[in-house]
Amino acid sequence: MISLLHGTIKDIKEQLVVIDSGPIGFDVQVANSALFKIGDMINLFIHLHWNQEQGPSLFGFQSEVDKQIFQLIISCSGMGPKIGLAILNQLGTDTFIQAVQTDNEKTLSSVSGIGSKKAEQMIVSLRHKVKKLLSSGIEIDTSSVKTGQQWNDIINALESLNYSRTEISRAMKHLSEDCKETTIPFETMMRKALSYLSKRG
Repeated sequence: MISLLHGTIKDIKEQLVVIDSGPIGFDVQVANSALFKIGDMINLFIHLHWNQEQGPSLFGFQSEVDKQIFQLIISCSGMGPKIGLAILNQLGTDTFIQAVQTDNEKTLSSVSGIGSKKAEQMIVSLRHKVKKLLSSGIEIDTSSVKTGQQWNDIINALESLNYSRTEISRAMKHLSEDCKETTIPFETMMRKALSYLSKRG
């Protein structure tokens, strides 16, 4: 079984990178292909997923923790790899862990493809597994702008302005991709979200 790939990125597509690893090229699905550049030498932790109709697919992660969280997510009934990648892309590992720990359905349901029922199901299914994972020694970054109350405050503010769940999900995905710094004020994040939604409207 493939657990780690080392090679050169030869091509990049939406949520997919092509890795030249010796005599073989591998298609590897990733949460955010914008983080990679053609020609880069990389190491990716690999999860091999088997689909009854499509056969094997490779999913790559830049850290072992991201891979473990992805595997926890897809272990939930009804949660496939697409949702796993969406969570890592839109929330990130740290925010996801905090959401499960604090029963924060609102943050989880802001991810594309996850409604309130799926969010509740995920929390119930993963609460003890996440606790066990944390007890094994992994650390989460509580300083991230996308963790804690601020992320939830943005969702609440957009809801109060009568934006739909779909619109909020798209706005939060946009913020997760656009705001990489960890010190962005709430007001700035809100302006970015409202600007994005006004352009789509």
